[in-house]
Amino acid sequence: MLFYQDLKDAPRALRTFTGLDQSEFETLLTSFAMAWHAYVDERHRQKKTRRRRVGGGRKARLASMEEKLLFILVYYKIYPLQEVMATMFAMSQGRVNAWIYKLSEVLTMALGHAHCVPERDPQNLEQILAMGVSVDCIIDGTERRMQRPTDPVQQQDLYSGKKKRIRSKIPSLSMEPIAACST
Repeated sequence: MLFYQDLKDAPRALRTFTGLDQSEFETLLTSFAMAWHAYVDERHRQKKTRRRRVGGGRKARLASMEEKLLFILVYYKIYPLQEVMATMFAMSQGRVNAWIYKLSEVLTMALGHAHCVPERDPQNLEQILAMGVSVDCIIDGTERRMQRPTDPVQQQDLYSGKKKRIRSKIPSLSMEPIAACST
């Protein structure tokens, strides 16, 4: 099973599995812990009754915040099959699916708290840049195939000049790197 304590002493392995070095991981960990507690509080407020007292039931495989963050970062960095994740973290595939669902939401909240969530709408670029004093950003564009429009003017506007196909250009703004983001 992968443990953060083992990877912490091997910086190359930590970077390989998560894409972050130890200082970046620790910086993200504080935001992640706050987001996790907010997520858990929200879930407990939504539930009306519990079958067991808090702390009842079996103990989770991902008990510490470091293990939870490591789990979701490994998933997003390597993007392995859930069966592979189940083997790496000694749990069932169904449990891996449940953790991915929960921790993806928590990681999004943590990155949003640290103002590191990618902006998908280029119209909001001025707002995003006005929020931070100095923000490193990357403007990335993705072309996606689409059906050729029948209107010749529209065809010419959408034609990208590549491979004689009609493609729509979808730009996105990404805040990079995570280490530059502060809480």
